[in-house]
Amino acid sequence: MNYSVQLPGDTRNMPSFDVVSEVNLHELTNAVDQTNREVGNRFDFKGSNARVEQSENVLTLTAESEFQVDQIRDILITRMAKRDIDTGCLDVGETSTVGREARQVITARQGIDKELAKKIVKRVKDSKLKVQAAVQGEQVRITGKKRDDLQAVMAEIRQAGYDLPLQFTNFRD
Repeated sequence: MNYSVQLPGDTRNMPSFDVVSEVNLHELTNAVDQTNREVGNRFDFKGSNARVEQSENVLTLTAESEFQVDQIRDILITRMAKRDIDTGCLDVGETSTVGREARQVITARQGIDKELAKKIVKRVKDSKLKVQAAVQGEQVRITGKKRDDLQAVMAEIRQAGYDLPLQFTNFRD
């Protein structure tokens, strides 16, 4: 017979979940495509070379003036919101004018940086719940014996209101 014994500190079979910050790149690409289509069809952009270019999670907005770049950004943000992409993940750069073109770089932040991960771990430990938090690359793994404790940690993290949208994935019971 095969008996499994759980030793103290052994977290293999305990309920757990991961705290992550991810952007669905496929939906982001769809939002960019819809924005470019709308910009191409709008009368106020006729004859201009206004567009949004995507390279992974970096978006470059290009137009003839800063005003047009602002309009493109508004269209893009609306399209992203309709596709359930949390716009809190966007790191919007300054608009710069190069020659006859205005450009703005927007980065969709992915992953949890070390500083935010430390804040999350500290918040979890300060909550006095019987759970463990460990930083694993760009995510934080929360492990505990009781499902209710894990759900309380989720509520605690949501309540903290970090500047980056966080998701809870890989919930194991």
